[in-house]
Amino acid sequence: MNELIKVVVNARHEQVVSARELYKGLKLKKRFSQWVEQNFTGFVEHIDFEGVLVGTPFNPNYPDGKQQEVQDYAITVDMAKNLALMSKTQQGAAFRAYFIEVERKWNDPKEVIKRGYEYLKDENAQLKVENRSLNANVALMTPKAAYFDDLVERNTLTNFRDTAKMLGHRQNEFINWLIDQGFIYRDAHKYIKPRAAYANTYFTIKDNKMGYPQTLITPQGCSAFNLLLGDGEGVTL
Repeated sequence: MNELIKVVVNARHEQVVSARELYKGLKLKKRFSQWVEQNFTGFVEHIDFEGVLVGTPFNPNYPDGKQQEVQDYAITVDMAKNLALMSKTQQGAAFRAYFIEVERKWNDPKEVIKRGYEYLKDENAQLKVENRSLNANVALMTPKAAYFDDLVERNTLTNFRDTAKMLGHRQNEFINWLIDQGFIYRDAHKYIKPRAAYANTYFTIKDNKMGYPQTLITPQGCSAFNLLLGDGEGVTL
């Protein structure tokens, strides 16, 4: 797949692109600021996009030879995909297809588990991944993993209490570990919510019987946490 635009990962572990680069790639005639004003209204700042300042190329004619800073936005791949569709151009169709493929690769279970290990290593979570062979096929032969294979086949969702019990840990310890590792957080109403990078892979949100949102763990999440926790080696809850 040829790279149409540079995709980077932000501090929230989300894939983002430059709004200005997308704007240039779509070859739009209206001014960038006008395009932003007309098309960003349906998106939420700090969730779908973040404002950033970027430096322009060096211009000797600029006073004192300084670089000028211009407004840009780091936008999620999902938002970029929608903006490409909204452009209704041939370039927009090409970018939309590109972003769909980027998302597909990003959400591939193997890539998700791989990122999970890399995240723990980068955060110095005492997982000695460099000394272990992360062979998922071998790990899935353990009794716990066999149980999770059955969960995948039955497409079963589990809550934090049941998942913690299956992994052999207390519920509060398990939840605190997930928060510390950046998988989940508590919102202003104290509800547990998944981080955006894991919202559609490790977790899903369903309304409970009382009509309140409840975060549940997917079979893929159960399997990943089983691998990350292992038999307790290298991870302390």
